[in-house]
Amino acid sequence: MEACRKKSGKLLIAALATLLICACAGNSMSTAERDAARARYQKADAMFLERCKKAGVFIHRTAENVEGIFLLKLRPDSTNYRDQYRMDDPYGHDSGGEYYIRSFFLEPMLQANKYAKPEVLEKIRREYRGYRYVDAIDPKDGKRYRYTGSVKVVGKQDPTAHNTKPAMSRDPNYDLNIYSFVLDRVSVPDPAPRYGVTHDDISTREERDYWIAGSSLKVIDLETNEVMAERIGYMMDRGQGNDSGGRSPWLSAASHACPAFGPSGARQPGFSYQADQTRRFVTKIVKPTLEK
Repeated sequence: MEACRKKSGKLLIAALATLLICACAGNSMSTAERDAARARYQKADAMFLERCKKAGVFIHRTAENVEGIFLLKLRPDSTNYRDQYRMDDPYGHDSGGEYYIRSFFLEPMLQANKYAKPEVLEKIRREYRGYRYVDAIDPKDGKRYRYTGSVKVVGKQDPTAHNTKPAMSRDPNYDLNIYSFVLDRVSVPDPAPRYGVTHDDISTREERDYWIAGSSLKVIDLETNEVMAERIGYMMDRGQGNDSGGRSPWLSAASHACPAFGPSGARQPGFSYQADQTRRFVTKIVKPTLEK
């Protein structure tokens, strides 16, 4: 009975996926074309499930009280929504450019929650963690820079604005300054930080033919060249590239991934948990010094 239920479930998923693949063609597809689409999905899903057997998080060693890390690669500024063969690690999609660097600091999270209760801020300090500095190579000049940051005044509120005047009338000492976390960087000599972070797209052409993306995220001890931990992940677009109605195949694929994004049973789509994923993984391996 259990085997029958599993088989029925797989057939239902295949049928739903076929409807999704064919949605952009309306009712114009012939029976043969629909059968071909169903067979294509079944082959893609079998390939994906086989890749999932080698996916997972593999931790060999951790380190405590780490002040800074070296980002050996930065994430791209732009999001890959539907480019099937761009090998830019869609599974590892995260904040891009400067925001990727910012994600490894604690202060932006505290700034975003500055009006929260003290106990909430304390929980963020304890659980979020962050490094004191981050090194990265600027792709424009090939030089390594050290990034630090702090909250600075970046502007002034308009004292005549409708939402500012009431606040000023209630509080004579109302602060009109606008604050934001600002990155500073300087070129630094060797040695680089001991621990490095890198990512690679491990997809093959055949996997991309079936809208499967593979990813490797590593934390490396640069003194010994030891891989301290690696996360291998795969995801597959069930719609097999269908982009009708503005649908994004790669964002949709994040909901069909191994390891899965987000908590078990999460209602939000998988891509909503992709941002900040690198920091969450890295800080479990090379644990930042806890700020006092």
